Amino acid sequence: MFRDLMLEDIFELQEKGPHTFIDVRSPKEFKEATIPGSINIPVFNDEERAEIGTLYKQVGQEVAKERGLAIFAKKLPDFIRAFKNIETPMTVFCWRGGMRSKTAATVLDLMGIHTTRLNGGVRSYRQWVVHELEKEDFSPNFIVLNGYTGTGKTELLKRLADNGYPVIDFENIAGHRGSIFGQIGLEPSNQKKFDSLLIHELERFKTEPHVFIEGESRRIGKVSLPQFIYEKKESGMQIVIHLPLAERVKIVLADYEPWNNPERFIEAFQLIEKRLHTPVAKLIETYLENGEFGLAVELLLEHYYDPRYRHSGDQNTELQKVDIEAINVDDAFQKVLQTIERIKTPSLS
Repeated sequence: MFRDLMLEDIFELQEKGPHTFIDVRSPKEFKEATIPGSINIPVFNDEERAEIGTLYKQVGQEVAKERGLAIFAKKLPDFIRAFKNIETPMTVFCWRGGMRSKTAATVLDLMGIHTTRLNGGVRSYRQWVVHELEKEDFSPNFIVLNGYTGTGKTELLKRLADNGYPVIDFENIAGHRGSIFGQIGLEPSNQKKFDSLLIHELERFKTEPHVFIEGESRRIGKVSLPQFIYEKKESGMQIVIHLPLAERVKIVLADYEPWNNPERFIEAFQLIEKRLHTPVAKLIETYLENGEFGLAVELLLEHYYDPRYRHSGDQNTELQKVDIEAINVDDAFQKVLQTIERIKTPSLS
């Protein structure tokens, strides 16, 4: 017989060795929010879940259960086979620890596959995330990579992480680059998913003296940073990267690859064109329509992003600031490393 475990019990099990979380909800639910690191082996797919939900509301619980059982019975061999491929201890869960996870755990137990079930389901995990963020407890100081759009800040974070430095990439966990074009080619997170990923990053680096981040606004695409994280970012030491405009254009083009989604770039640009002088806006639109993306990006940087960055910079009183003039990202990375070595603060000692 399977056992129900509290979330805290499962965290303890994870510390002792590999443990697999299996979300048995529908793919759509799994995509919207789950426990980070989980895999999805659904009892019902999206269409089946919708059908059963409709029956439950319009006909009744018993009819819905019977239909659910009929659907699940047909897919049982594949369902069992998927679990047999898992080599670690495992825990199944659904939304509230209800029928779907109970059915999955019961069937697995009958087939001799040992599993536990998360008491309270993913809702209990969401409650834990909210509770942890409400503590506003994160002691490391932030070192913030700042600079105009296209100065390679995300690439610099990646290189720092690859070299063993503690890094939290807010844009990566948000699934958004932080601009009007930021979600093109990516899969944006919703707030629940972002919070879940963020809390694990905060937990991962909580004993570090400092953590490197990028200078973001509080809102990144569809999500918002917790206020205490944003305030800590604002008061952190700022390393401001300066690159030549031509180099920034190359970085933006390499990052966004607008030629892969030209129509989406035009649609996104139409959301901001009224904020630009009409002749400049018309010229940018023409460049985008003609596939002259380099010229369009150059004008966007000069007439839209750079003025916005200067304005936001004027609003902030930076306690510590280091400017780095570089010719490209390689040069900037070496100078960031040199800057880290030169800075003599308690957080870096």
